[in-house]
Amino acid sequence: MTVHAVHGTPVYLTADVRAIEAKAAPITPPLMERAGLAAAEVARDMSGGTGKPVLVFAGPGNNGGDAFVVARHLKQWYFNVTVVFAADEKKLSADAKAALGAWRKAGGAMTQALPVSQRWGLVVDGIFGIGLERDVSGRHAEWINIINRLGAPVLALDVPSGLHSDTGRAMGCAVRATHTVTFIALKPGLLTLDGPDHCGEVHLRDLGLDTQKLRPAQGHLIGREVLAGALKPRLLNSHKGDYGSVGIIGGDHGMVGAALLAARAALKSGTGRVYVGLLARDAPLLDAEQPELMVRNADEVLKLVNLTCLAVGPGLGQTPDAAFYLGWALESPLPLVLDADGLNLVAADAGLVGRLKKRTAATLLTPHPAEAARLLATTTGEVQNDRLGATIALARNLNSFIVLKGAGSICAAPDGTWHINTSGNPGMASAGMGDVLTGMVAALLSQGATPRTALLAAVYLHGAAADRAVAGGAGPVGLTASETIDAARVLLNQSVGQDLAP
Repeated sequence: MTVHAVHGTPVYLTADVRAIEAKAAPITPPLMERAGLAAAEVARDMSGGTGKPVLVFAGPGNNGGDAFVVARHLKQWYFNVTVVFAADEKKLSADAKAALGAWRKAGGAMTQALPVSQRWGLVVDGIFGIGLERDVSGRHAEWINIINRLGAPVLALDVPSGLHSDTGRAMGCAVRATHTVTFIALKPGLLTLDGPDHCGEVHLRDLGLDTQKLRPAQGHLIGREVLAGALKPRLLNSHKGDYGSVGIIGGDHGMVGAALLAARAALKSGTGRVYVGLLARDAPLLDAEQPELMVRNADEVLKLVNLTCLAVGPGLGQTPDAAFYLGWALESPLPLVLDADGLNLVAADAGLVGRLKKRTAATLLTPHPAEAARLLATTTGEVQNDRLGATIALARNLNSFIVLKGAGSICAAPDGTWHINTSGNPGMASAGMGDVLTGMVAALLSQGATPRTALLAAVYLHGAAADRAVAGGAGPVGLTASETIDAARVLLNQSVGQDLAP
């Protein structure tokens, strides 16, 4: 999925978009006319020329009205347009009725059945828009399945039909679009869960509205521009102590690699010193591939006084010893990143939850959906059905900054604000990726980034590094967590503008 929008672009829930629409209702030209023209222009660009046959599906709501406007403009631009419409005209909104009337006035006709033996240059999906709350069935489900089988480029209006605009959940079935032109603002459902598999390239058209003025947004996009604010270019007159010291606690028997992956990621993301505290007593106190890491027994890391950040959880296990080290970390005045078994231990112990909530230093949690479900005492399915709601609830309940990992990772702060990430690919469904993210978050914290910036920048950097690795031929099939670390280092230096070459 490609999103044509920059870091900080507002993202709105359906209720917020409806409120914006209500405030903008008196404007001229009306919103439906603006949306239809904007979509028709994208359709024209997609088609590559006039005269090609275009199939437009118009649904029973305002999305269908948008489709009629699209069809009218394309017909006026000499495209051969066929409109499929099967709803009760009497039940259309006033705007949609006007759009239908204008289509007829322009000489347009409609059919209820899909024309057979026709090769379409473009299909326009205007069946359902935002606000769909029930599974698609009947005729409309048949239309969606037909669209997905036609093999033609598909332009979805606002959201692909069948996709829940708030959650990104496919409601029974959903259109798989080549491009989606979304109106007024981005919606969460385009960016997370099933959305990235159904939207194709996402084009935002604000229709001339100042959405922030009409309704300030709680949610925003994470884009590559976030990296520029995470770190400052380094002075020539500097030393390792200027860039922080991260302590990582984890690596019990059979899981030492998890702690070392997090440590390597922290080191190559700029931390001045990285200490690795292993729970596995018989493990070598050396990373032969990365000898710069200072590998110790976990007890020794507890005694260090020069740390600037802690990360607990990679390979930690759930033994009594693991719970002890976690409890110590929760009492620490240092910024703390929790992942993996650090999260599972908290979820299983109300006392640890209480200590987590009372922390005054920043706490950042990086759960995947199953870990988030344990923390919320619910199921993974429920978390996935409302990824945004789950992330916001965790941030508020645990007084922590949260990233819920997955397709379209969602970050939330204790104040209820949230962001959705745009980088990453399926190659990241691989062991150790979460450990690398933990190290990146800790590295940015240790170098002075605010908790919010550290989380957002690390999440974007993590995905962008995987994208860079894939572009270089390392995946997505078989991409490893280790391969993303060096790619992230390159991107981080590019973003900071750290060029010391003569």
